[in-house]
Amino acid sequence: MAFGINRTELKEWKAAVARGEIAYLTHYWLDPRFPGIRTVTKVGCSDLEKLAAWCRGNGLNPAYIHKREQYPHFDLIGDKQADILRKEGLYRHIERFHMQ
Repeated sequence: MAFGINRTELKEWKAAVARGEIAYLTHYWLDPRFPGIRTVTKVGCSDLEKLAAWCRGNGLNPAYIHKREQYPHFDLIGDKQADILRKEGLYRHIERFHMQ
């Protein structure tokens, strides 16, 4: 279940993904498979090669890309999520969703 974002933010992320940009969307998220995890950052890009290269450049396995027809994305969670958000200068995501 996703919450903590608004329709405009989702629309902007989808548009950036569709343009082939690397786009970040962080939101609150609860999934019983991941106890203790309360946020996820969806890193999307319609250019699968570009998204796979982004994964490899960040030490992530591109095999875990969700290859959705319109909005392919990689789900960042846990410590790696905050590390990459810092690396990308996306401090507003960290602050807004109270990440360490």
